[in-house]
Amino acid sequence: MRKTYTYDKSREAFARAMKVIPSGIYGHLGPAEGCYTPVEAFPFYSSKAQGTYVWDLDGNRFIDYMCAYGPNVLGYNDPDVDAAAAEQRALGDCTTLPSTKMVEFAELLVDTVASADWAFFAKNGNDVTTLAVMTARAYTHRKKIVFFKGYYHGVSPWTQKIDYAGVIEEDVMHNIYVPWNDLDTLRKVFKENEGQIAAVISQPYMHGNFMDNVMPAPGFWQEVRKMCTENGTVLVVDDVRAGFRLDIAGSDHYFGFEADLICFCKALANGYNVSALCGKEFLKNTVSGMSYTGSYWLSAVPFAAGIACINKMKRLDMPRTLIEKGEKLKSGLIAAAEQSGFDLRVTGAPSLFYLRIADDPTLMLHQEWIAECVKRGVFFTNHHNHFINAALTDADIAETVDIAEEAFAVVKKRH
Repeated sequence: MRKTYTYDKSREAFARAMKVIPSGIYGHLGPAEGCYTPVEAFPFYSSKAQGTYVWDLDGNRFIDYMCAYGPNVLGYNDPDVDAAAAEQRALGDCTTLPSTKMVEFAELLVDTVASADWAFFAKNGNDVTTLAVMTARAYTHRKKIVFFKGYYHGVSPWTQKIDYAGVIEEDVMHNIYVPWNDLDTLRKVFKENEGQIAAVISQPYMHGNFMDNVMPAPGFWQEVRKMCTENGTVLVVDDVRAGFRLDIAGSDHYFGFEADLICFCKALANGYNVSALCGKEFLKNTVSGMSYTGSYWLSAVPFAAGIACINKMKRLDMPRTLIEKGEKLKSGLIAAAEQSGFDLRVTGAPSLFYLRIADDPTLMLHQEWIAECVKRGVFFTNHHNHFINAALTDADIAETVDIAEEAFAVVKKRH
């Protein structure tokens, strides 16, 4: 039986943070967002990271399956990406005139992403999903946006709900919500809102939180593509989370259709701060005419890192590699659960897997198991998909399965 971790130094640092930072740690990396349950099972701060591992302030080492919520796709401190970034940093980063690394990066994305004729760079996924919706509205001169229920497209008011703090009715009054995989309802929505829908925006498959992830039904995307084309509606794919983990040419390519606009961020530069909106030629002039920019959006170091990251992902045949590692982990975790009599569901793409113990609809049992894994050195979280990175080894997978098996046994004994 492994000794379980304690987090005294993390708690001390958090007490300091609470005095000077709202929530101590705000947003998705903090304890208030619902993924760190029970809170006492999780560390709050890291001291270092390398490859597939992260260490907290108390020196505890974790096999990290959150990968900074996705950006760590090659492994922390990847030498090739870091070398490219360091070389550019010595020349310049945030400068009055942009570096031609921006041009080189855009050319590489156009050459790589099947639906891309151009690329526009920003910093966060939210930046480019927002630009995508603005572009669709500017091009079509329409207001309404169709979402699939269970979506997540960022934190701007247009992505949120009317009862969220700070969100007003005008922010979301043109949003329409349709069940995932429900083509009949989507057809009805198009008919009832003829000539009014600017865009349909969606993740490539439903990888929402607090629910099993669901792939598109056969022919779903082809029908959505057809409906958008027939109705003059812009089809936006939010590939911020899944991008390059299913297909190096984009997740729309993986599912056999082409988006009009496609959004990337997490795996784009292995943790360097850049996002990209790519799109079709017919939307290029619309984007050119929009006022949308930021102080650091043309910084050259992330562009250099992105170029190195994409080229390395191509060399490693990254999607295949990550999916194979994910399949191996999936099989091991399911077998570990069965040994203790638990029904563990592993859904979504293997490179972007979601975990749920199906024996208890309250999810409390699941939270207990996750907690026992974390306290033994496997960094899972509750109710969010997880990420595979290229640095994960077979030995790491075997250690993960061993810890998961021990955690299942502890939960079984307790209940």
